[in-house]
Amino acid sequence: MLVPSDYHATLAQLKERISVAQYKSLSAVNQELIHMYLDFGRVISERVKDGWGSSIVDTLSRDLQAEYPGVKGLSPRNLRRMKLIFEEISNNEFWTQLVAKIPWGHTNLIFQKVKDPDQRIFYLQACVERGWSRGVLEEEIKFDSYNNRTQFQNNFPVALEESNLSTYRLEFKDEYNLSFLNLEDKHTERQLENALVNNITKTLGQFGHDFAFMGRQFRLELDDKEYFIDLLFYHRKLKCMIALELKASEFKPEHSQQLNWYLHLLDKTVKYPEDNPSIGILLCKNKSKLTVEYALELVNKPMGVATYHYRDLPKDIAQYLPNEDDFNRIMRAEDREENE
Repeated sequence: MLVPSDYHATLAQLKERISVAQYKSLSAVNQELIHMYLDFGRVISERVKDGWGSSIVDTLSRDLQAEYPGVKGLSPRNLRRMKLIFEEISNNEFWTQLVAKIPWGHTNLIFQKVKDPDQRIFYLQACVERGWSRGVLEEEIKFDSYNNRTQFQNNFPVALEESNLSTYRLEFKDEYNLSFLNLEDKHTERQLENALVNNITKTLGQFGHDFAFMGRQFRLELDDKEYFIDLLFYHRKLKCMIALELKASEFKPEHSQQLNWYLHLLDKTVKYPEDNPSIGILLCKNKSKLTVEYALELVNKPMGVATYHYRDLPKDIAQYLPNEDDFNRIMRAEDREENE
């Protein structure tokens, strides 16, 4: 059977429409579920204020689960969490809008693990803007992504427009977890570069979904001399190039001077007129914060200095050691023995 020349294009168009409809349906279901949970939180909050004891929530949970055995999230703990979340966000329309846009499990995790209001807003907003999965969110909270980003050392206040500072700062971290590279503790910069490129998907996951990889040993030329940037990215949100220089050693002031020159060449020879000024990131094994502070005062291009670490042990070693849960169980057992 012969098909028209535009058949496949039409088929693709209809498939795309189905995908859009499916996404909107799931989104609508999710929002309705969230509104239901917030209504539960409101009602329980009002009843507690009217004199209900906390223990009545257990009875309420049992009766709801008996009546609707297929509905998840009706445990006593979840009902109390609904009350807590409702009370926290009910007087703040911005918070309510954020909660309505992400899965309830994300919101539940944030309010369970994070107590500071500013940090809660950061994680809620990051889930909306970056599309974090629950697993990624849990890891970001575990490694204190909020403080990691706010402590990022940079010269942005003097090198960038003040109105953009908060946006720029939250795109970078002061410390990156590169455990997924499985590198030896002692390694060369080329080994680090090779590992990052060979694991580029995980590398981009660590840096952020707005990073687009442009190349390694990116060549710059001036007066018949060549210069090479270790890794070059383009940041879709910031609309600028990100030059990443790798140092498998402690930060030295001359590192920032070299990167400042690379950024100057990038902006002069590669940057498009509509792009924002290029940003440099020095990723070092370790650093002295005071040395970094002084060194950044001498450069005029926007840059920051971060470190990397390997918090996760290799699997062949980690399997023989207690994890955090095991350690907590050991400590609780010792406490019980001391109290007996």
